[in-house]
Amino acid sequence: MTAHAPEPPVPPEQPATRTPSVWSAPGMVALGLVALIGFSGYAALLPVAPLWAVEGGADSGGAGLVNFVLLGMTVATQFAVPWSISRAGWAWVLSLGMVFLGVPSLLHGLTDALLPTLALSAVRGIGFGILTVAANAAAVLLVEPSRRGAAVGAYSAALSIPNVIFMPLGGWAASALGFWPVFVVGALPLLGIPACLEVARHLPARATHDPRHPAADEPEATTSTYLALLRPTIILLAVTLAGGAVITFAPQLVAQPWLSAAGLFAMGVVSAITRWRIGTVTDRIGVDRLVAPFVVLTAVVFGVMALLVRDEVTSAQAAAWIATCAVVGLCYGALQNLTMLQAFAAAGPRRVGTASTVWNAGFDSGTATGALLVGWVAVGAGFGWGMALVALISLLTLPLALVRTRA
Repeated sequence: MTAHAPEPPVPPEQPATRTPSVWSAPGMVALGLVALIGFSGYAALLPVAPLWAVEGGADSGGAGLVNFVLLGMTVATQFAVPWSISRAGWAWVLSLGMVFLGVPSLLHGLTDALLPTLALSAVRGIGFGILTVAANAAAVLLVEPSRRGAAVGAYSAALSIPNVIFMPLGGWAASALGFWPVFVVGALPLLGIPACLEVARHLPARATHDPRHPAADEPEATTSTYLALLRPTIILLAVTLAGGAVITFAPQLVAQPWLSAAGLFAMGVVSAITRWRIGTVTDRIGVDRLVAPFVVLTAVVFGVMALLVRDEVTSAQAAAWIATCAVVGLCYGALQNLTMLQAFAAAGPRRVGTASTVWNAGFDSGTATGALLVGWVAVGAGFGWGMALVALISLLTLPLALVRTRA
């Protein structure tokens, strides 16, 4: 008989290695704190600063100017942030952003006159512009390229918490407890400066691009790049114009402070859930098929809101108000993500930074314009006509929504 060699022993099965959480990356927890604390100061004052101007005698046009100045200065600042980081470094720029967000909130309490309120809103806009661009870039640079999506998702989750909590509660707190507690919450970004310094320790000293992340570098954007981004940006402008109008004027649309809080809470929660889940749907059926239906739904729901807010919303209309705000949140969240995906596709895979900058500028410009436009219309014709105009503007973007994005 032929002897057979003994079979080698089978090695024991190795347990599957788990991918560590993106929060374990150095600096990510500190960045989460920066987002959580910084956006708390922003969200608390967004509906309250216009209300403070009304307290000082401003009409709805003046109230709309408050957030228009805030977000207009945000957009103007965003394009200068990379240059500022390259000159002064991450620690200085991030920390100054938190100072510019926090200190004006305390100064608001000294006067409710319109001009000082607008000036303080402009300073807050500089701080918010710094926070949005610098923190977004930091989320990309703190992790290896293969984990950028997870890092941006974690950062987005951190900033969504104050938007869901403080934005709806701000108007209620100002009416029930007084404005000073809200101004104190608005100053929370000052507590985030140590976290800014910790984030800066893990980032390249004076650049927004780390040589270890070559994919972050991109060719210069051309005129054709910006033209390609025009279509999703206009659609985004329309829906954020609508959302900005609701966020700014919700405390003035309703008879009871709790109604404002309930409506904004419904809008915030539904928007956050939609932004979280819409990606799975787009992976299955594509982005372009979803944009037009949500544009139509935006026009319809603001038509309903126009009828609802012709007179001050009362407790008897609470269910209709909250349901309408929830549908607004559905459209607001869906079209944010859908237009962002369209912008990335339109700009091309090597111009992610350009697409992100233009998208952020479009988002803040739309929110600012909604506050100003509806406020001005409301002065002469009432909020019902202001919301009807928002519905019409949304509907006018439907032809753009029906065009397919190039591959």
